[in-house]
Amino acid sequence: MGKAHGLGELPNLGPKSQAMLAAAGIASLEQLRRLGSVRAYRLVKASGANASLNLLWALEGALTGQPWKEVAREHRLSLLLALEAHEGDA
Repeated sequence: MGKAHGLGELPNLGPKSQAMLAAAGIASLEQLRRLGSVRAYRLVKASGANASLNLLWALEGALTGQPWKEVAREHRLSLLLALEAHEGDA
């Protein structure tokens, strides 16, 4: 799979992640930035993809330039709280 509208140039997002984003209707870097990692993750999950929380860490890392493992270690709680807050809004 080729680089889709800049998404392939981001760290942490391989072909499977890019395919899940595309299936959720997220086709550009600008769109991903507008949505943010939590909303993008929720859209991927809502599309029926079997995405783990590693995708959330990868999305946040892609947007901030951090390795996903660092995001998982340092920002796990804040991302999980944000995800819970967004799920409460649904």
